[in-house]
Amino acid sequence: MTGRGVTGLPVSAVRVTVPASTANLGSGFDTLGMALSLYDTVSVRVVDGVAGSASVAVEGQGADALPTDGRHLVVRVIHKALAELGFPAPALRLHCQNAIPQSRGLGSSAAAIVAGVAAAFGLAGFDLRDKEIAERALQLAAVREGHADNAAASLFGGFVVAWQESGRFHAVRMQPHPDVSPIVLVPQAESSTHTTRGLLPERVPHADAAFAASRAALAVHAITSDPTLLLAATDDRLHQDYRESAWPETIALVRQLRAAGIAAAVSGAGPTVLAFPPGGALPAEIAPNGFDALLLPVDQDGVRVEPQD
Repeated sequence: MTGRGVTGLPVSAVRVTVPASTANLGSGFDTLGMALSLYDTVSVRVVDGVAGSASVAVEGQGADALPTDGRHLVVRVIHKALAELGFPAPALRLHCQNAIPQSRGLGSSAAAIVAGVAAAFGLAGFDLRDKEIAERALQLAAVREGHADNAAASLFGGFVVAWQESGRFHAVRMQPHPDVSPIVLVPQAESSTHTTRGLLPERVPHADAAFAASRAALAVHAITSDPTLLLAATDDRLHQDYRESAWPETIALVRQLRAAGIAAAVSGAGPTVLAFPPGGALPAEIAPNGFDALLLPVDQDGVRVEPQD
């Protein structure tokens, strides 16, 4: 079904499935990201109504807190992305089925942004499997997010290395080793990325910067080629300890896991913990109180867009 008319959009409805993500993976601050098999699904339809308006139904995570009108982040991103593509803002109806916990360090905001960008490109008739189209989508998502690690992971799937150069965002996707088996330990407490970033110092000792560089480089090798090195590769002196006051239980759990020989790090801005236990299971003696353990294989596909009737 087409959506042509006052909007000029070639597609009237799409269904977007977008994965969660984990970022940093230790010392890879704002650089390393990985897509996880936990998904938000957004159905978007162009409807008759006031241009730029929207109605949103939300189920699952955030159902009682997220806006149900044009203030919803996905709606705002769709309209912004369509404007960038040269289309006016249509009236929209959205249905969001959210499984990604909000404000837990699993890329919920990046997933919403990527969902909005992907929906806009789908409505405009663009195929995100085209490399140039995907790079354009990354720019829109990363500019909105402020960095590209989570957005690139949700967009491309797999394991990503992201960077910024001359005002543009870039990312390269790599294939994780099949033995990489992420477990996330999710607490009930929420966290604000803006708040936790405010805990970081403007400068770090040169020795800590060198430590972070070595571990981030090692993480690329460990994740793609040799997971036996993940314990060393996920060590960090760049950001985690500075944020301990925001979530002491998270840092304590990271230290407990690492003391037991299990690669662990804070997931994104926290307070979720990311772990890579051998064999994909935590030892029985580690039963973190107040955290829900979820085995989340690496998502390989990234965001998916399907036209709807």
